[in-house]
Amino acid sequence: MKLTHISSDGRARMVDVSAKPVSRRRAVATGKIRLQHKTLDLISKDQIAKGNVFATARIAGIQAAKQTARLIPLCHTLPLGEIKIDIVTSHEGAEVRCTAQTVAQTGVEMEALVGVTVALLTIYDMCKAVDKEMQIDGVRLIKKTKTALTR
Repeated sequence: MKLTHISSDGRARMVDVSAKPVSRRRAVATGKIRLQHKTLDLISKDQIAKGNVFATARIAGIQAAKQTARLIPLCHTLPLGEIKIDIVTSHEGAEVRCTAQTVAQTGVEMEALVGVTVALLTIYDMCKAVDKEMQIDGVRLIKKTKTALTR
């Protein structure tokens, strides 16, 4: 999907979506962070010095998704109906999933990707004092849908 056009003067600009119909849009992004077993144990016991890691990561991801248009220069500002951050642990670390929903003329893929990325970065930041081997990977969009509104 092409998000920018190069105008005759060579400058990038936002895509004009004003003629597109408003529809219900949903995007889901995911990513993983590898954590040592001792780090997962400290998180589960709420013993990380900076506080509750997963609660903070959820709030950070939601906040970041709401700020996407301010972070990514050519993104449209969207009225977000829902941002949800889910975190599931495994023996290797944690998987973060961000679901973004709106009713608008353009999609919410960037909001979902920004939300998952900032949630992962928050986990990293909060655990960096105890885990020097953390690794973030696999950040990607896994689903997007567009549903016409019925009248």
